[in-house]
Amino acid sequence: MSSVSLVADYMSRDLITLSPDMEINHAMNILLEKHISGAPVVDASGRLLGVLSKKDCLAAALAASYYRDWGKPVSAYMSTDVQTLDAGMDIVAATSVFLDSSFRRFPVMENGQLVGQISRADALRAMSDNWG
Repeated sequence: MSSVSLVADYMSRDLITLSPDMEINHAMNILLEKHISGAPVVDASGRLLGVLSKKDCLAAALAASYYRDWGKPVSAYMSTDVQTLDAGMDIVAATSVFLDSSFRRFPVMENGQLVGQISRADALRAMSDNWG
């Protein structure tokens, strides 16, 4: 019997990250162009500061339509209370976290460093590969 797969086996390591001082409209365009629902926000040393989602961008767009000014940086809209998963977590436990959460993706950490991101689709693929 083989062991259960880990988050690290299915996460994406090729991350699109954003900077906290990036203009919000630029960050929004990156999410739209790359067809992703959100991206980790990291400082110059790669430390995870938050996550910016399309929902966060909607709040910025609504404010911009009201004030006629995009003006603010990513840091003004990003979520800072970020739930992460550990690269060594088994995929069954990770799938349970997805079911108990409204988040579509989680940053993946290893030894305190951002090493990837796992999405609902990644978890579903893992479950299918292991038990499909």
